[in-house]
Amino acid sequence: MSDTTRLSRFEAARVIAQRDFRAILFSRAFLFFLLGPLFPIIIGVLAGGIGGQVQRDANTRLLAVAMSEADTQALIAARARLAPQIGRALPELAMADAGTAPEVILREPGKNYVAVVGGTLAAPELTAPQPAIDYWSGPVAMLAAEAGTRQVAAYPAVAPRPVATSIAAQRGDRIRTAQAGQLLLFLLMMLLAGMVLSNLVEEKANKVIEVLAAAVPMDAVFLGKLVAMLGVSLVGIAVWAAVGSAIALLAGNALPQLPAPALGWPIFLALGLVYFAMGYLLLGSLFLTIGGLATTVREVQTLSMPVTMAQLLVFFLAASSITRPGSPMELFAAAFPLSSPFAMLARAAQS
Repeated sequence: MSDTTRLSRFEAARVIAQRDFRAILFSRAFLFFLLGPLFPIIIGVLAGGIGGQVQRDANTRLLAVAMSEADTQALIAARARLAPQIGRALPELAMADAGTAPEVILREPGKNYVAVVGGTLAAPELTAPQPAIDYWSGPVAMLAAEAGTRQVAAYPAVAPRPVATSIAAQRGDRIRTAQAGQLLLFLLMMLLAGMVLSNLVEEKANKVIEVLAAAVPMDAVFLGKLVAMLGVSLVGIAVWAAVGSAIALLAGNALPQLPAPALGWPIFLALGLVYFAMGYLLLGSLFLTIGGLATTVREVQTLSMPVTMAQLLVFFLAASSITRPGSPMELFAAAFPLSSPFAMLARAAQS
């Protein structure tokens, strides 16, 4: 075949992109690809529920009171008076036998006491590990002082003057949205960019890449595959977004709501797609390079690991600069190509 009859680079890339896009989109494996994020979500929800339960069970706030009966009742009554004003800053109290040594009370099975309050109201004693003593000494002293007065203090009513928001609250809300956007962008890129590498390795193993290289320029093959994988990724994101939107509409207020970004949701989501495409093309080109260099699956795994770890470092760079817009680190993250999508998405959420 002469050079005059061969397709140009961009025409060849378009043909390769159409071929790969249709082959992947209409394959049975594409359905499993769409179901792929479901399993990490289920595992994440289960792990979060289990972790929250373990955290609640481990971080108990229960203190045993081993005083005389009168002092114990006065201390519990003082807590009941102060709880509406202070809330969770106060520990929970439980009566214990004053004749039992505090060390024995702490080791009672099934009780899970953090500390033991002994002595008297005038001179309370706190038996516990040193971190618990440092944490609970102030609340115990306040309870003992309140119980020792034997009087009910009159607290002045606080006149509420609510406002819609404040600069600090608005900034905190937008930082949350920026963090969520960065994390979602990173997960999508890491989940979807690997398809470029697996597709190229599969065709190299089947000798398909040799046939393509003989017919069209090799750079056109790489460009076509990259564009095709981007198109498949955008289709997957569209399906996931549609399913997520339907779930959000059905759940209503049961799901936590993200604060609106500074630019508004339509512009923020549009920029998110643009930044995803930019980051995907950059990361996908790196994976294509690895796929072109590697000859075996083991070499692919060995060469792709540094790229994956470097992408984590890039994400951490952008995430650490969220709270410091305009700083040298944030400007560097916005200018560096691999971290720019994350940093610029955070900017879109905050300003």
